Amino acid sequence: MPPSPAGAPILCVVGARPNFMKIAPVIRAMREANPPLPVKLLHTGQHYDPEMNSQYFRALGIPDPDFNLEVGSGTHAAQTAEIMRRFEPVLDRERPAAVLVVGDVNSTLACALVAAKKCVPVIHVEAGLRSYDRAMPEEVNRVLTDQISDLLFTTEKNARANLLREGIAGEAIHFVGNVMIDTLRRNLGQAVPAGETIARHGGAPALGEGAFAVLTLHRPANVDDPARLRAILGAIAAAGRRIRVVFPMHPRTRARIDEHGLAELLDPAAFLVLPPVGYLEMLGLMRAARLVLTDSGGIQEETTALGVPCVTLRENTERPITAEEGTNTVVGHDPRRILAAVEDILLTGGKAGRVPELWDGRAAQRIAAVLRDWLDRNAARLVA
Repeated sequence: MPPSPAGAPILCVVGARPNFMKIAPVIRAMREANPPLPVKLLHTGQHYDPEMNSQYFRALGIPDPDFNLEVGSGTHAAQTAEIMRRFEPVLDRERPAAVLVVGDVNSTLACALVAAKKCVPVIHVEAGLRSYDRAMPEEVNRVLTDQISDLLFTTEKNARANLLREGIAGEAIHFVGNVMIDTLRRNLGQAVPAGETIARHGGAPALGEGAFAVLTLHRPANVDDPARLRAILGAIAAAGRRIRVVFPMHPRTRARIDEHGLAELLDPAAFLVLPPVGYLEMLGLMRAARLVLTDSGGIQEETTALGVPCVTLRENTERPITAEEGTNTVVGHDPRRILAAVEDILLTGGKAGRVPELWDGRAAQRIAAVLRDWLDRNAARLVA
């Protein structure tokens, strides 16, 4: 691929909604740098619901993408391949100074692979997180993206040790903090009050702060196996007899519940089932909840930042700092462990935890500073 022209932008990639919360502060910090860093945004369309996407973009202040590949859904192989196929001509035409990817979704790996094969530098935000569970597609995406990245930005100090063990050069690794928490801190004042969201969807107005739990459930390992899904929902229904569970239901989860005939487990006395909600609504629900049950990595981080007890419905986590220092307890999918964790939180208040180092709302500004220095040092090489 020909070298990038002088002043070529960094091409930032998003694909799925968890990426949106990570890219928003990065783009803002790059544009507010002095002088501004040139940046363009590409959306692969991995999450392709236009209304949901536009809700997130508006809420987070993300500019409209300069490019949208409109890839849509598919198997992991088909989706990854289609992103690569559609991304390559954009990369050839734009000749960016670098490609910046965030997180661990298929778009992250697909665009990083194309860039690396074209000798375009790859920048990975949220590098070095490991669950050590290769059955998780996201773990494969994380490991491979890190191996082909030129700059790696980490959210916690343990991530550096993971990367060094895997042969990544130490000078490529930068501990900057967590951009997800940048977004949370910036938007907490605009969060939709939980009572408004609950009342709008038919919940009792009396279901106020601290009087409910929140559940999110979407990972294939939990929702595609009918026996496991039945066990998890059964346990949470039992917990719901102690504290009402507000359940914004992911479309994938709803489809599996219907497919496996499990709707009967969603006892209205235990659950208030909501459609998918926007970021500001979810932030308001989490902030007001007594506890959160989830299989989402990002929510483990957000609850730690908010000081809200979290019960993670997985056997492992790629974000161990949320359990070591934060409010998170990893319980897996055993109903007894789920119920015991909920009971402990209701009786004792759960883990107090603390906010990890550099989760201070300024991670993106540190990223922009490193990028400025990196661009200055590599200017001659990038345009040679």
